[in-house]
Amino acid sequence: MIIEEAKRKGFYLAFAESLTAGALCSELVATPGASEVILGGINSYQDEIKQHMLGVSGQLIHQQSAVDPEVAAQMALGAASRFANAMSIEVERVIGVATTGVAGPDPVGTHQPGEVFIAIASRNGVSVYSEDFEGDRAAIRRATVLRAIELIREEIGRL
Repeated sequence: MIIEEAKRKGFYLAFAESLTAGALCSELVATPGASEVILGGINSYQDEIKQHMLGVSGQLIHQQSAVDPEVAAQMALGAASRFANAMSIEVERVIGVATTGVAGPDPVGTHQPGEVFIAIASRNGVSVYSEDFEGDRAAIRRATVLRAIELIREEIGRL
């Protein structure tokens, strides 16, 4: 439904994934016709990639860590703008989606496993969703993918 609706409404998807490391984009490209909607994704597992490829503030990451709602917002905006520019598409037609958080098993600083931020950037602005998932590493990553799909579907419905 996401692929068909985005295509029908003339929108594209661009991803910036940290803890999901491409699993979200991979899940959606399983749908026939995905190549008409999905521009691509950046697996920004390392902070330097978030900075240099997506334009996330290094100072913000240094002060807050990558597990932060503003980092998620900057990742989503960076994905939307960079893929729009690369494809010569108006950025208003691109939905940027970002995932960042802690999959575990160990905490990251003060952030516990399961703490996740999902950001959606579109012409409606940027929305960041805070989640607290339970389970092992695989369960947290899977829950993040499923929640992000739900949020993308909702955003496309609002566009």
